[in-house]
Amino acid sequence: MAADPVHYALRDGVAVITMDDGKANALSPARIVELNAALDRAGAEAQAVLLAGRPGRFSAGFDLKVMTGGADGLRELVTAGANLALRLYAFPRPVVAACTGHALAAGAVLLCAADLRIGASGDFKIGLNEVSIQLPLPIFALELARDRLSKRWFTQAVTQARIFDPPGARDAGYLDLLATPETLLAAAFDHAARLATLPAPAFELTKERERGASIAHIRATLAADMALLTAPVA
Repeated sequence: MAADPVHYALRDGVAVITMDDGKANALSPARIVELNAALDRAGAEAQAVLLAGRPGRFSAGFDLKVMTGGADGLRELVTAGANLALRLYAFPRPVVAACTGHALAAGAVLLCAADLRIGASGDFKIGLNEVSIQLPLPIFALELARDRLSKRWFTQAVTQARIFDPPGARDAGYLDLLATPETLLAAAFDHAARLATLPAPAFELTKERERGASIAHIRATLAADMALLTAPVA
């Protein structure tokens, strides 16, 4: 495991949050705590956030050891992940995601939660594979996908668990832009720095108006939905 699985750096008003556990960047309970701590810092001192993975991996989703280790741990983890995604989705300053590689399940949900998504070109898989592992897609993930994905691809992406390569993910709506792996982080930082110049009050209020209804619906249904959650089948 990397010495610093979630690394935080402030550059020219942009909080650069990098996930690198040396493996698949799975979202474990500890990783979610670390990401929230980084967002706490960003909220206090940054004008924009850049969330990145490690080369070849953005995030493989929730930690399968926890997901298959018992109902209580499963539901606590997914609830924490849902709240993290909602926090990114509602964050008062711009959030740019640099999709450095594979982004599956909850990793794809994080892309749906960001304001601008830039992906590395390459042989990578991006999408919501829950149905293929016998896991009904939670409401929070479905609603974030509904908001951000193309209507043309929504059913295939959500109900049919279709997985996309980066160009397909851009067409489907998981990504907005593509870059080479070598230029991805620099391009993402430039976009974050540009978005950081947007007037904060106007940006925050408009984002709240854009997303408030979806956030309210997710929060109203989260507890009941988590109570029905079952473990995936690998």
